[in-house]
Amino acid sequence: MTVPEITVDDVAATQETDATILIDVRDPEEYAAGHIPGARLVPLPQLADHLPELRDARELQVVCQSGNRSARAVEYLTEHGVPAVSVVGGTKAWIDAGHPVRTT
Repeated sequence: MTVPEITVDDVAATQETDATILIDVRDPEEYAAGHIPGARLVPLPQLADHLPELRDARELQVVCQSGNRSARAVEYLTEHGVPAVSVVGGTKAWIDAGHPVRTT
């Protein structure tokens, strides 16, 4: 299966739209250390628990640290009827591109 992808610059351009939901599938500690502003934490092991609420998104973007976990999450979501895209390069690419990061 080819996982649909989106670049970090595309994510930055769509952050202001209400139809887009960005989820971060990393562990809580990783998320707290630095995440894309507006990203919602949904750790990969808990993804199945959040399927009902994620189905409402018109555009679901999934990010992790480098792109591996987000690709697995997108495969899972797609198999369960939730259209989603993986953020290429993940949070690392976001930071490397000079985009802002939030910590909690």
